[in-house]
Amino acid sequence: MNNNKIPEHIAIIMDGNGRWAKERGLKRTAGHERGAKTVREITEHCAQIGVKYLTLYAFSTENWSRPKLEVDFLMKLLEKHLKKELPVYLENSIKFKAIGDLSKFSKSLQNIIKEVEEKTAKGKRLTQILALNYGSQDEILRAIKKLNEKNLEVTKENFENCLDTANIPSVDMLIRTSGEIRLSNYLLWQNAYAELFFTDTYWPEFTTNELDDLISDFNLRERRFGAV
Repeated sequence: MNNNKIPEHIAIIMDGNGRWAKERGLKRTAGHERGAKTVREITEHCAQIGVKYLTLYAFSTENWSRPKLEVDFLMKLLEKHLKKELPVYLENSIKFKAIGDLSKFSKSLQNIIKEVEEKTAKGKRLTQILALNYGSQDEILRAIKKLNEKNLEVTKENFENCLDTANIPSVDMLIRTSGEIRLSNYLLWQNAYAELFFTDTYWPEFTTNELDDLISDFNLRERRFGAV
């Protein structure tokens, strides 16, 4: 990694928890639990190598259509995860931020999210962003409403300041695990010039070594941003 330029902002679609579990004869919930461990491993590694922003697609606006038992489990897992990770964030100087329409969550979960955001606000090494009840189309519509409410001129700068990711740089590198090759309504504005990477590895099996290999591949690409 010494010869690599580290992307400032990495976004990941953490896909494949359910299939990972199914192939092992386990319940889908076991895949989500193992996936949460991978979140910690990848987050700590990103902090160590110099990534400044790591945005993880944790729960989409479409995920509510999953079986109620699975959704209920995911909500409980998220609460448990945030409580458990708070000391890890503080130890590693990681700032936590949530994006998405959090109003759909229980008051208990909203309070925990707010508490972790406040307690980690001074983190300097890395900002970990969890996309929760997030969909890019929903985010764009909410941003347009904010523009109208504030009576702001429609400019790129004003629009970006109304997005959930205001003051966060655009994505440099997008990774999707599990072999699926689509963006799934994730950070459509922010990924405008991101380098895209798709791996067959299920998220619970995604390792820091594979991330390092993908960053090495990232460094081989020439980013021209529309120029020659």
